[in-house]
Amino acid sequence: MSVNSVKKDLEIKAPDLKIIEHKVSTASVDEAALAHGVKPGQIVKTIALMLDQPILLMVAGDTKVDNKKYKNTFKKKAKMLSGEQTEEFTSHPIGGVCPFGLPSKLNIYADISLDNYDFVIPAAGSGKSSVIIEKNRLLEIVSATKVDVTVPK
Repeated sequence: MSVNSVKKDLEIKAPDLKIIEHKVSTASVDEAALAHGVKPGQIVKTIALMLDQPILLMVAGDTKVDNKKYKNTFKKKAKMLSGEQTEEFTSHPIGGVCPFGLPSKLNIYADISLDNYDFVIPAAGSGKSSVIIEKNRLLEIVSATKVDVTVPK
């Protein structure tokens, strides 16, 4: 299970962080926000996309990727990975995709929409797990590059 790869990764990079395993689904932004009692924007949506190679894009849960901004930034049209490809490249199922515990290094991008929050909540490898982390620390731990590719929903 990919939660185990997240646990192992965080034990090395951030041993003080604890994975929260929920009894209810946190696979969607709305479910995760409800489970944590926070605004949807505080939930980190991690999207697996293909450029010349797979990448991860972290965005605030209350935003969507703007195709024009994405193309201006990456010089290509946004192309989401299939569920099967997402699991292959991240080891996480859709609804649990996060920037931790990856089987190999991927370029990770963080949209500026996350700047609206001090603490954010990404998934932790399954549709029922997450971690609460200070936004700047998240970006530092995963070596994320900041981009501006979203608009409010």
